[in-house]
Amino acid sequence: MPRTTRLLPFVLLSALLTAPALRAHDFWIEPSRFVFTPGGRLAVGLRVGEAFRGDPVPRMAARIERFAAVGPGGEIALPGVEGADPAGWATLPAPGTWLLAYDSNHAVVELEGPKFEAYLHEEGLEKISRLRAGRGATAAPSREIYSRCAKALVRSPGGPSEGFDRVLGLPLELVPEASPTEIAAGGELPIRLLLRGEPLAGALVVAVPRQAPEARVSGRTDAQGRVRLRLDRPADWLIKAVEMEPAAGSGADWESFWASLTFSNDATNP
Repeated sequence: MPRTTRLLPFVLLSALLTAPALRAHDFWIEPSRFVFTPGGRLAVGLRVGEAFRGDPVPRMAARIERFAAVGPGGEIALPGVEGADPAGWATLPAPGTWLLAYDSNHAVVELEGPKFEAYLHEEGLEKISRLRAGRGATAAPSREIYSRCAKALVRSPGGPSEGFDRVLGLPLELVPEASPTEIAAGGELPIRLLLRGEPLAGALVVAVPRQAPEARVSGRTDAQGRVRLRLDRPADWLIKAVEMEPAAGSGADWESFWASLTFSNDATNP
């Protein structure tokens, strides 16, 4: 099914993009706990911010393409109250590993040329900067449509770890190839980045520990879309990546996809 393009009303968009919100690129799922009790209620918040510090994003049904939990019990849509934080609630019936997923439709943003160029370099999108330079458009303003592709991994105490590597079919998706919750401090987490289900090469992937965001680590994906990131401490982690491409026929210059994966390998922080 084609993705929906719904543009936020101009007044709301302007409010969302005032400084410092303009630089608050990161978006992630913030569960109330990374370890759940089967049958118990889990709050599923959405956050936008920087350095794994964020503001609540209330539930907006008009933006949601998919908001669900996927695990041993199948897929469960996450209910919630319009305009409320947390954006959703999960009651996970079976023990094991579950993935919480959020996929949005499109919103639009316009930036002046210098701000857009700074953002491209900050997010590792130099290839788009080179395309703009080749068109003589480095100083030109840019109109961009963007969508969010967020996941979080939660598990039950002592439950099986199988399922951490499920591919959920998000437009841009970070897929761990080892159980993130079982990576000891100093260990490497292998991750694969998929764009529309296919490996994405050359993308910047960043890992940010909540307890020490300045200790972030990063790497570029190889030809198979794979990268290994060293998790140097037990912590709550935000893994993130962005992809951008020309947006022909959309009324915008560019389309971007923002992927994130949150989890904890800190046994002391449920």
